[in-house]
Parts: sequence; C-alpha cells; structure tokens
Amino acid sequence: MYLETLSHEVILQLALQHLQLVFCACLAAFLLALSIGIWVTRPSLKDRIAPRLVAQVLFLGQAVPSLAVIGLVMVVFGTGAPTAIFALTLGSLVPMLRNVVAGLRGVPAPVLDAARGNGMPPWTVLVRVELPLALPAIFAGVRTAVVIAIGTAALSSQIGAGGLGSLIFTGLAMFDMPLMLAGAIPTALLAIAADKVLGLAETRFRDKW
Repeated sequence: MYLETLSHEVILQLALQHLQLVFCACLAAFLLALSIGIWVTRPSLKDRIAPRLVAQVLFLGQAVPSLAVIGLVMVVFGTGAPTAIFALTLGSLVPMLRNVVAGLRGVPAPVLDAARGNGMPPWTVLVRVELPLALPAIFAGVRTAVVIAIGTAALSSQIGAGGLGSLIFTGLAMFDMPLMLAGAIPTALLAIAADKVLGLAETRFRDKW
C-alpha cells in the first residue's frame, strides 16, 4: 500500500476499525474492573485472601508487555479481531481495576459510617456514596486505559485485526516514512481526542451525579 494510492476513505476506514477494537476492549475491561473492584472492596472480604490475590495480579499485569500479551493470546486463540479485543481487554483491565479499587478504598470511613447510620442499605451506600466519591479515580483509570489501548491497538494489525497499525508497520517494512506517519499521526490524534472527551464526560457526569 503506497501513500500515493492511499485515500482519505481508507484512512478513515482503518481509524474506525481501530476505534472499534478499542471501544469493545475497553467496555469489556471496564465492566470487569467495576465488578471485581466492587467485590474485593466489600467489608466482608476485608481480611480475606481475595483482595491480596487481586493486588498481586495487578502488579504482575503491569510487568507484562502489551506485545507479549498479544503474542500469548494469539498462540491460544489464533489471529483476527476477537483475539485482538481479548488481548486489549486484558491490557486495559489492569489500570482500570487498580483505580477502581483505589477509589473505593479511598472513601473516608466516617462518611460510610454516617451513611450506614442513616439507615442506608449496602447497595444504596455503594451507589449513592462510594461510587460518586470514587468517580475521579475511576475515570482516571479509564482515561489511562483508553489512551494505552489506542496505542497498543496498533500492534493488532500484526495478527490480522486491521486498524491504523497496518499503515505504520507497512511503512516500516517499506522504509516509507510518509506512509508510516499516515498511520502514526491519526493514532496519536485519536489518543489525544479520547483523553479530552473522557475528561469532559467525567466533569459532566460527576456534576450530574
């Protein structure tokens, strides 16, 4: 694929493929992170082994390179978009889960005691008190994970998942700098735009909640 024959439609199509991979992976990672984070921060599990195991998994997950995760998943599940989404989900889960746990554990104990003292059931305390107070940390994790996923998704082209990485690696293989930049620049712009949009969403969501 030469830059001379590369149209804006092709770049747009690859960008949409890129965003689709990131959206599916980050949505799945967020739902998993929120569910696991709520589970391990419940008072009944405070002195049990589950929170410690989750913490160890978080540290191990941070140490594994994204390329290694994609390679391992490819060996097990083969190539294609589903494999890329699964690998990106695993990579996005770590920063999201870490921030969900940190945010929920950072809610002041006197605030929780006051809520329970007012007769709020556990589910209401979670929804009306804990999650709103943990929202900044949760959103920070989501923003970090999305930006990382957008960059990592470029590697997905190596396992047949498409995306802007196709231009980047084709340009590298052909020593074609303009072609490589045709993939790298939109990828960087997507990451910047996603961070800004999520920042605005955090502000509006927090004010509404």
